[in-house]
Amino acid sequence: MATTKKTTEKKVVTKKEKVAKAPKAVDVLEAKIYAIDGKSSGTVSLPPEIFGLNWNADLVHQVVTSMRTDARTPVAHAKDRGDIRGGGKKPWKQKGTGRARHGSSRSPIWVGGGVAHGPTNETNFTRKINKKAKVKAVFTILSRKFRDGEVIFVKDLALANPKTVDAKAALTKIASGSGIEMLAQRRNNAAFILSPKIETNAKRGFQNMSNLEVNELRNINPLALLQYKYVVIASPEESIEMLKAKMN
Repeated sequence: MATTKKTTEKKVVTKKEKVAKAPKAVDVLEAKIYAIDGKSSGTVSLPPEIFGLNWNADLVHQVVTSMRTDARTPVAHAKDRGDIRGGGKKPWKQKGTGRARHGSSRSPIWVGGGVAHGPTNETNFTRKINKKAKVKAVFTILSRKFRDGEVIFVKDLALANPKTVDAKAALTKIASGSGIEMLAQRRNNAAFILSPKIETNAKRGFQNMSNLEVNELRNINPLALLQYKYVVIASPEESIEMLKAKMN
């Protein structure tokens, strides 16, 4: 009896069909802009290469640990036998005394001598960080915080008076308008406020609030972004252009 073999033909998917079936990437992200009184003041388009990246824990960890080691200041310092004054004369002759031979009274085994293998302040903890890796880490953290609803865009930080009371009232209104009340209630590491140029009134008004930091956008870094819960970005259009310039 003859047997017949069944052949299964695999459907060949062309490159055009793959592109057609693939989900389209979001070209533009949008976010609300709030005025200093907490009211909505329009929207801003966000580039996905800055606010739409996937979380990369390995990259962020590498950059953050490198920055922390670069910031280390070696303080501990122990003198070895060559740093201690004296000890140039041989304590006693080499032979005939019945005692152990010694060449210096400043060796590590003597009282008042040097320290063997002790720490020195010449230790170099510097680790190289590529500029592109550091910028990519900043954008990765911003993307994660944006997805978690921890990025707030404010039209400006123009305070009428350089007073802490006015600054706190403005922060409370922004928190209430954006629906993030914890922005004004959090006691420690509440917000990292960034602006292309910090106005004098805003700087003096917010400087007495220990739960946040006000800085210029050009000083943005991964350590500060991870230290604070929320990120407040003033003048969104100008700030985004400054962030785009960091990619070049």
